[in-house]
Amino acid sequence: MADAFIDPDRGVFKALRELPLDHPVEMLNLVRLRQRAAYADGRDATGAEAYAAYGRESGPIFRKVGGEIIWSATPELMLIGPQEERWDVAFVARYPTGQAFLDMVYDPAYQAIVFHRQAAVETSRLLRTKPKDAASEGFG
Repeated sequence: MADAFIDPDRGVFKALRELPLDHPVEMLNLVRLRQRAAYADGRDATGAEAYAAYGRESGPIFRKVGGEIIWSATPELMLIGPQEERWDVAFVARYPTGQAFLDMVYDPAYQAIVFHRQAAVETSRLLRTKPKDAASEGFG
């Protein structure tokens, strides 16, 4: 698949580490799941089952660093954008700091279970954002 984005490449991850790490960040996640998970050990599961395993096993690590899901929804229709882009999972995860996100992904317990996500995901998008003041008006 030409647009198989599952893990960040080294250059992007280096750029992530160079961003400010001392303020809250919100990560927009868009995920398309595989029909059948692609486990290296050949185990049989659907992409949804593998992603559920990732959620169960990563949840305690996510919460340990102060992470919380602040928005989650089921995508229904791509109103503006390529119609071939479809997403099975959409959510925003908030971390108290950029460092907290890095702490999670570097945690050996997380690294030991991320293979479930890699087996489950056909492609994804992950956008780090800096939250704006809730009192701001308009879209800009």
